[in-house]
Amino acid sequence: MSWNQVARGVIEEAGYGQYFTHRLGHGIGMQVHEPVNLEPGSKQKLEAGMCFSIEPGIYLPGVGGVRIEDYGWLGEDGFHPFTKTRKDLLLL
Repeated sequence: MSWNQVARGVIEEAGYGQYFTHRLGHGIGMQVHEPVNLEPGSKQKLEAGMCFSIEPGIYLPGVGGVRIEDYGWLGEDGFHPFTKTRKDLLLL
């Protein structure tokens, strides 16, 4: 199962599948958007040592949207985020 399928499954289970129209992520480096592209149908293979973003987004027409962006690197044992942002809802 691909990373896109995992993310889509979580978003669809929450009832927002049709609003997940943004790619899951992209490579990071010297340019803003570098290969690898984490999007449906991509044949690019993720390898240990690659740096990339994970940024699922949900956009509701006429309302707005949200996208949580994490940047990190892929190790032999999984994704290691550079960002340590909280994911729980904060009401201000």
